[in-house]
Amino acid sequence: MPTSSPKRVLITGITGQDGSYLAELLAERGDVIWGFVRQIPQPGSWIDPLLKPAGGKPPRVKLIVGDLADEGSVRRAVGSILPEEIYHLAAQSHVPQSQLDPESTLLVSMAGTSYLLDAIDELTPESRFFHASSAEIFGDAVSSPQNEKTPLSPRNPYGSGKAFATHLVRTVRDSRGTFAVNGICFNHESPRRGPNFVTRKIAMAAARIALGRQDSVSLGNLNARRDWGFAGDFVKAMWLSLQAEQGDDYIFATGVTRTVREFCEQAFQSVGLPLTWSGVEKEEVGLDDQGIVRMRIEPEFYRPLEAVQLVGDASKAAKELGWKAETGFNEIVAKMCAADLDRERAQIENEPEKIG
Repeated sequence: MPTSSPKRVLITGITGQDGSYLAELLAERGDVIWGFVRQIPQPGSWIDPLLKPAGGKPPRVKLIVGDLADEGSVRRAVGSILPEEIYHLAAQSHVPQSQLDPESTLLVSMAGTSYLLDAIDELTPESRFFHASSAEIFGDAVSSPQNEKTPLSPRNPYGSGKAFATHLVRTVRDSRGTFAVNGICFNHESPRRGPNFVTRKIAMAAARIALGRQDSVSLGNLNARRDWGFAGDFVKAMWLSLQAEQGDDYIFATGVTRTVREFCEQAFQSVGLPLTWSGVEKEEVGLDDQGIVRMRIEPEFYRPLEAVQLVGDASKAAKELGWKAETGFNEIVAKMCAADLDRERAQIENEPEKIG
């Protein structure tokens, strides 16, 4: 990775999967980091180690409390920090939840992005801005793989909000000259993925079933395909994009798709419970080597509108930023399952012993 002098950095969504990995990356560089949060996180958050003094040095991350849906709050944060780089990662990114609560989903994606760009224009015009866009903006894509020129055609509220914000970043970049980047991120996972996402749901279930703490897991469409990368790789791409000569749009993806079925197979294999399949369509089940049902289909988990095959062409990021996804699919799944096995074992050790 290229080197540069430490910078003043503001990160929205710092307590999430991407935000925590990015904060760790920038802390290693010696950047001065602020996290914009709605409330102070509970002890044990992913960024907890960065909030504490270490080795005689002050905390590597400071927090500023505010609300992305409040323009004044955003302006105060930007005006007090005067960041050289802003990474806007905050979003309600769980697609099923976005369909249940479209208003708040759209508010963060649309208003939050607009307020940040306006604050930069008025207070810190030299700031460099990164917007975490999503493959969900392509939704009903007319071609595959998708690249930076693919027309936007979202199919859910989350994708719609991100599509608006992506267009806004492009418009502001062209009209105001703001150094603004859209990092169009395809699916990226890690042990820090929220438990409401299907990948983490599978990893947690595999770990719990292997330890005898759960009998089975219910899923939706096993044949849905995703381009799954590793979050730790993607945050490197985010940083690289703000070190470029000018702001632009970039696809961050692996270029390879896998099915939910393949994720299940790899997850259960990694915990020592290889699956075999029996039945067809919604009656299909996954069996362990004893013939016990460990995975079954539940129609309620099907998405109302499933995106067509989303797979990214990251050749522009490779050429201009020198970035490519490094962590393979099997390694990602193994990392997630190993972490959940460790968590479950720790819980077992901390549970009070039953008497009688």
